Amino acid sequence: METRIAVIGIIVENRESVEAVNTILHQYSQYIIGRMGLPYEKKKMNIISIVVDAPQDAISALSGKLGRLPGITSKALYSKAGEKQA
Repeated sequence: METRIAVIGIIVENRESVEAVNTILHQYSQYIIGRMGLPYEKKKMNIISIVVDAPQDAISALSGKLGRLPGITSKALYSKAGEKQA
């Protein structure tokens, strides 16, 4: 199956959802290349970036599941490598 490289940006504004975020990330751990988390105390939030190499449907599912959690915002940014050329 063809895979894509993507960065998933996650903003955590509700600390009560952190356990659910980590559970979902664990479910997709086979695709995760790296993870970086930054606490931003001034705004009382955390910013996490996840780099994945996965099928596009898995990336969309991961980002969607995260974004549906209370107080969590998630967006995926895809590499152009692997795109079908017109």
